[in-house]
Amino acid sequence: MNKLRVLCSIIAILLGVVMFIYAGIDDSPGGQLLGVLTGIAGVGGLVKSIKKTAY
Repeated sequence: MNKLRVLCSIIAILLGVVMFIYAGIDDSPGGQLLGVLTGIAGVGGLVKSIKKTAY
């Protein structure tokens, strides 16, 4: 279960980066914001998963 959560977090980070870059090319500030928020959510999930396994 934890491996799946880490994998989903990594995918969310990558998806956020792709969304940010594509929205920048398309000149869409709302899309860039969604990309940043997706990336932040992915990093938060990854940190939470790592902290959970550390203890």
